[in-house]
Amino acid sequence: MARRKIVAGNWKMNKTPSEAVALAEELKPLVASDDVDVVFCVPAIDIIPVAEAVKGTNIAVGAENMYFEEKGAYTGEISPAMLVDAGVKYVVLGHSERREYFAETNETVNKKVLKAFEHGITPIMCCGESLEQREQGVTMDFIRQQVKVGLQNVTAEQAKTMVIAYEPIWAIGTGKTATTEQAQEVCAGIRACIAEVYDDATAEAIRIQYGGSVNAATAPELFAQADIDGGLVGGAALKPDFGKIVNYK
Repeated sequence: MARRKIVAGNWKMNKTPSEAVALAEELKPLVASDDVDVVFCVPAIDIIPVAEAVKGTNIAVGAENMYFEEKGAYTGEISPAMLVDAGVKYVVLGHSERREYFAETNETVNKKVLKAFEHGITPIMCCGESLEQREQGVTMDFIRQQVKVGLQNVTAEQAKTMVIAYEPIWAIGTGKTATTEQAQEVCAGIRACIAEVYDDATAEAIRIQYGGSVNAATAPELFAQADIDGGLVGGAALKPDFGKIVNYK
């Protein structure tokens, strides 16, 4: 059975609550699709108003981060229970910006992945190499480590339901995109890694997105690849063109 495509917009630190609702209203008719899962991953303060705005549509709401504790003295953090109560279905974990600017590690990402599963939230676990790592020829070594540590103690049944997003760091927000061949090669390598950790059935079930300057022009060719099951979209998710990415055929 073919894997269902999933296109998620990562809004990053953009849009006030009122702006977020206006964008959601604008995008709603444009991203209507029976064939693709659509997710708006929005800033924490926008989650509740956006969840209300997209109620009754095909759009699911995601968070951009989450802490791995249930509650407590963690000023500024947001718990999984808070996200669930606000209507969140997905959460982006381990984005390269979180790793680079906020010192997240493979180990903390793993804790968050496990906690998301405990609460029925689908993790979108990010991985990706820097330009230096690609030039050194260690892309797959680096990504395999991110994936293997991120999946510690995750069961095969859980893994089958999650999403992995491959985002080459050198292609995020730069306008550069990995070639279709580069993106497919790494996504295939991730799937092979999953097969090693679990089995072929789990590897076949898991959805792997490509992210990194995805736009309406590049989406059709990228999403046609055997191991690319959609996209994690940054800048283009804030524009009407996001509808063209979702309805890429």
